[in-house]
Amino acid sequence: MQTPKPEQLSLNTATVRQQWNLQQIIEGCARHEIRGISPWRDQVSQLGLQPTARLLREHDLTVTGYCRGGMFPASSREQHQQKMDDNHRAVDEALALNAACLVLVVGGLPEGSKDLNGAHQQVEDGLAALLDYARPRGMPLAIEPLHPMYAADRACVNSLQQANDLCDRLGDDGLGIAVDVYHTWWDAGFAREIRRAGQKRLLAFHICDWLNPTQDMLSDRGMMGDGVIDIRGLRQQVEAEGYQGFHEVEIFSRLNWWQQDPDEVLRTCKARHLEHG
Repeated sequence: MQTPKPEQLSLNTATVRQQWNLQQIIEGCARHEIRGISPWRDQVSQLGLQPTARLLREHDLTVTGYCRGGMFPASSREQHQQKMDDNHRAVDEALALNAACLVLVVGGLPEGSKDLNGAHQQVEDGLAALLDYARPRGMPLAIEPLHPMYAADRACVNSLQQANDLCDRLGDDGLGIAVDVYHTWWDAGFAREIRRAGQKRLLAFHICDWLNPTQDMLSDRGMMGDGVIDIRGLRQQVEAEGYQGFHEVEIFSRLNWWQQDPDEVLRTCKARHLEHG
């Protein structure tokens, strides 16, 4: 299929978080007939978990993912326990919102560390422990590989191959991958690793564009069609493996889209999804 279905569009709430609070985002999605949404934990905390769940039900929105858990590496036992307690809360919140998955940004090097292999081991150990909590509760965990530029601070899982390797070692019962084209478009092994993941592991698909040049490594993502990513081609590879879920727009854009009228941002998301998604 060339053109995506309009009803497959989801909005990651980061896309308009600077203009609207979570209640306004939920109401905006309903008003613009965007049927999927992926909220962030800090926004849910501000609105309240139960009020958020109630608003989502009232507006018949599907929670395509919950952002985020992870950040496993720690520099002390006390910090490790705090992180695991917080991840347990994230699982519980995702369940309360009936989220399709809890998205995991796994974390980078602990403060003051240069031990990348040690960080990888902490990520795997943390994932294993969190799976023990999430699996019996029925909440899928989605590892999101981030671009290598984030390896030090945000995520030392930087490729689909690394994510698949973790799934192989830990078992893919309730464990899979959130494929974000911003972070994975560059990967020469994309097609091979998407085939390797298969339908069972493909839990989420995030879209935006890579601007060339990029002015800010965190918050200068582009709207679909404004950059260099073949978003449609990547989507077709994911869907060829059986993925039938939502296409979640996630744009951090301090220089552009966070400055725009949020209703216009949502209208543009809908149009660009059909044109380039």
